[in-house]
Amino acid sequence: MSTRGMSVGERAASSSAVAPEEDIDRFDAEARRWCAEAVAKVRAEGNRSSDTHLLSVPLPEEWGVDLYLKDESTHPTGSLKHRLARSLFLHALCNGWVRRGRPVIEASSGSTAVSEAYFARLIGVPFIAVMAQGTSRDKIRLIELHGGRCHFVERPDQVYDVAAGLARETGGHYMDQFAFAERATDWRGNNNIAESLFAQMSQERYPDPAWIVATAGTGGTSATIARYVRYTGRQTGVCVADPENSAFLPAWREQDPSVTTPLGSRIEGIGRQRVEPSFMGSAIDRMIRVPDAAAVAAIRHLDTLIGRKAGASTGTGLWAALRIISEMVRAGERGSVIALLCDPGDRYLDKYYSDEWLAGEGLDIAPYLERLEGFMGGGELG
Repeated sequence: MSTRGMSVGERAASSSAVAPEEDIDRFDAEARRWCAEAVAKVRAEGNRSSDTHLLSVPLPEEWGVDLYLKDESTHPTGSLKHRLARSLFLHALCNGWVRRGRPVIEASSGSTAVSEAYFARLIGVPFIAVMAQGTSRDKIRLIELHGGRCHFVERPDQVYDVAAGLARETGGHYMDQFAFAERATDWRGNNNIAESLFAQMSQERYPDPAWIVATAGTGGTSATIARYVRYTGRQTGVCVADPENSAFLPAWREQDPSVTTPLGSRIEGIGRQRVEPSFMGSAIDRMIRVPDAAAVAAIRHLDTLIGRKAGASTGTGLWAALRIISEMVRAGERGSVIALLCDPGDRYLDKYYSDEWLAGEGLDIAPYLERLEGFMGGGELG
């Protein structure tokens, strides 16, 4: 009843009227049992999984600087996104968003979709990945291997609306990694990536790294690391390396989250045309723009150093880490730097390890390979 136009006395009388009782009971015992079983399966999977390795990358001893790579490629689904997918599923299940028999839909450039397809099959729900047509063939194969279905769009910026539309049409749930990555993960600990790498560094000669370098797709990993560093009172700097055509760095530089870019990133898994909700720019200490050719040169060089092929998102972070190390060597500073090995290079043999693909994209890695050789000789990246 509207009280507009009533006197004070009339309003008082109206407000004293007893509202009718109302009882809406939506408790569903069968749905709750299914949810409990699904949560138990996801948690058991986490309990079965061992921690990922922290690899030491050989550098000249006299530099007094140590480089490490947190090898997230050893997760069951082969990438950093396995942690995120587990957290997203637990978050969505406990919020009552994922239901028996209803599909989970995700907007993904590949690796998150691979990991989410794995967890969807684990709990027995359908999975649909919405992705740009340029996604690597190996990633598409892996999504389908885990029982997922791929839905392609022409432009990367279309994935959000199409994924949300599919969720409405099917009665499913749009997982939306870009919105929920930073809140689904427990950044205070609980074996997140930050807690893990600091525990693994505890017996190294420089246990608190001078810098940790991450890259940003959703922004969730850098948010987790940056928050944990502050929560535990450390002086470690957190740097985000950004590829070409990404909105993150210009938006951070201008402190304007509305910044967008007209083109999508060539580096799968990182760089966005808009600033995603999970990117916590206020927690980041430094950003470095890395040319795509430099990122590819870095992973080719890494293969010669440790015999491991990695994806170009790893190369983006590695180039930035080497730039920081070059500055430390020049300044006579000692310490450690950590970057992330995000996923394996065998997913990109037809892209970043293909000279034909590089030529088609107009990417010349030769000058950057020369700079890397010079860096290993004297610590100067140029």
